[in-house]
Amino acid sequence: MWVATQDLPRSPSHPFYARLNQILDQAGFDRHVEGLCAPFYAARMGRPSLAPGRYFRLLIVGYFEGLDSERGIAWRAADSLSLRHFLGLELNEGPPDHSTISRTRRLIDVETHRAVFTWILGRLAEAGLVKGQTVGIDATTLEANAALRSLVRRDAGESYEAFLTGLAVASGIATPTRADLARLDRKRPKKASNKDWTHPHDPDARVTKMKDGTTHLAHKAEHVVDLETGAVVAVTVQPADEGDTKTIEETLTAAAENVEKVNPESDGIQELVADKGYHSNQTLVDLTELDIRTYVSEPDRGRRDWTGNDAARDAVYGNRRRIRGARGRRLLRRRGERLERPFAHAYETGRLRRVHLRGRSNILKRVLVHTAALNLGLLMRVLVGVGTPRSLQGRLRALAAPLSRALHRFLEAYTRLCSPIWTRLRPMARISSFHVCLIPAWHQTAFTTGC
Repeated sequence: MWVATQDLPRSPSHPFYARLNQILDQAGFDRHVEGLCAPFYAARMGRPSLAPGRYFRLLIVGYFEGLDSERGIAWRAADSLSLRHFLGLELNEGPPDHSTISRTRRLIDVETHRAVFTWILGRLAEAGLVKGQTVGIDATTLEANAALRSLVRRDAGESYEAFLTGLAVASGIATPTRADLARLDRKRPKKASNKDWTHPHDPDARVTKMKDGTTHLAHKAEHVVDLETGAVVAVTVQPADEGDTKTIEETLTAAAENVEKVNPESDGIQELVADKGYHSNQTLVDLTELDIRTYVSEPDRGRRDWTGNDAARDAVYGNRRRIRGARGRRLLRRRGERLERPFAHAYETGRLRRVHLRGRSNILKRVLVHTAALNLGLLMRVLVGVGTPRSLQGRLRALAAPLSRALHRFLEAYTRLCSPIWTRLRPMARISSFHVCLIPAWHQTAFTTGC
């Protein structure tokens, strides 16, 4: 028996993804990304490729489904009919393999991914979610796809174990054992300096202390967030061993450019809120020269000497006066809410705290689309009321809970009302059907659990 594909029954797609697809289609997402990616696709020759709109949707799915690897994204797309509908896959079409996703990512450059991020930010600006005047900046670490035991010397290229063996031989141990190497390693100060050691497969990764206190090879992701709406207006990936006062220039410049592109009527960035890591004389002087009011938490540096450094003194004192005011305290509290929340959504719930890619450019591509999906979640929360597919399930459960409680209260009231009547009518009852009709079922049955 032959049945055409279009005659097969179809299950309804997930309402969240259906609404998200509707928003993207109305804004011309596929047409826009195809124009951006046209230089990377051959016109007549080559194997069948992954369409740009489908490729970026796959990375968006990675955020909403909490998938950290491209292999996991491919498996989830093959497993879910709702995601197949979101990706535009027919029943007779196979989902893209993880190698196809990886090769497409390598072929499309960083600027195109950044342009997609800016385009999605423009949709938020159209909805009034990008003010761009008061922003906050913060950074977090991403664990690299590289192990400390694989480090090699920058000068000679020898492994860590070979380096320790050389030190043991030089100290007089002709044939050192593993216990000898471990004992020698414990006595060495500053065992893994980024100036002396690198990873052969991910040279951009740096030895860094993570948020939980452990030491790993890592990268640093830096966000600029609109504190009025919570939208991420810029994101960069920086070397993890560089300080915040050094990386702020690139990230803040990208934020100013994005705000100008998506909201030309805005006056640009007027206020900047940051934590103690961004506090330095030169940073405050540079921001003051750009007419940006700073609200940067100040570390305790004791009594300071400002002789011959009037510009830095004025900038530091002005920042100190602002953070002690009512507005400064309010903005610093908001920074903790609006800046930490995107980190939790993108890297904890979104499962990108540990990256499965190598090379800063590859990681930046994934992070750009990941945070763009975070912004889409903010847009969906404003338009629909929910920002992720899982929150939609929670909303339905929350809607059903009051109905369940109301039904429970009604049944309790019904039981209290019927019990006195049955007590009065019991002597007159001659048939058991009256008992069945009048008394609730759970009063008649004795369950084994006692419920």
